[in-house]
Amino acid sequence: MKPVAVAIVCKTPAAGASKTRLSPPLRPEECAAISGCFIRDLSATIQSLAADGGVQGCAVYTPLGSETALRHLLPDAFELTLQGEGDLGARLLQATADLLDAGYAGAILVNSDSPTLPKAILREAADAVRQGDNVVLSPALDGGYTLIGLSRPHARLFDAMPWSTDAVYRLTVAHAAEIGLSVMNVPGWYDVDDATSFRMLEAEFDGIRPAFAARHLVAADAPATRQFVLDRRDGR
Repeated sequence: MKPVAVAIVCKTPAAGASKTRLSPPLRPEECAAISGCFIRDLSATIQSLAADGGVQGCAVYTPLGSETALRHLLPDAFELTLQGEGDLGARLLQATADLLDAGYAGAILVNSDSPTLPKAILREAADAVRQGDNVVLSPALDGGYTLIGLSRPHARLFDAMPWSTDAVYRLTVAHAAEIGLSVMNVPGWYDVDDATSFRMLEAEFDGIRPAFAARHLVAADAPATRQFVLDRRDGR
């Protein structure tokens, strides 16, 4: 059985160019540091899923030339795929096509802003992608999606999309309907990309379960991100 590619869509962390919407409350160098923590933790969750079978962890990354730095954040078994050119939609479409052309049974693209993303969500997504030509979505709390999964590339899903707005999930569902593509939802999660969601992350590490989270979901422990948050709180 061919594996499903579960790929983090990421930018190799660099101060002033990473997670800039988190500044404030974070300084630019802290934004780069926490970005590295996000990638490290999320890739560890994906690798745990891969160890169960049927999945290959990947990173769809930018920029070219940053491979060595990125490799330090990833499990050794991860594959690297360079992002294409264009806006986010064009890059997501190209990433999907590249992974499917590489022989994977499906491609699941995961944002790099969800360090506590439960393993169960990724497993449900991988299982759903195997069910045929559909689009698998995990709705994000901010109106976007935490992941998108496909077994065939469909350009309309990424076309004319107002990225980084609360309309992304809704319009993706509408575009799927236009082309007769079934939507399979897996449980939603949240992206840590601004001051409000950073406070939610802090609360989660304090033991306050996100109010929206389905009861059966167990958040990933995210040790690198947890340590960053604790050290920052302690002034270290």
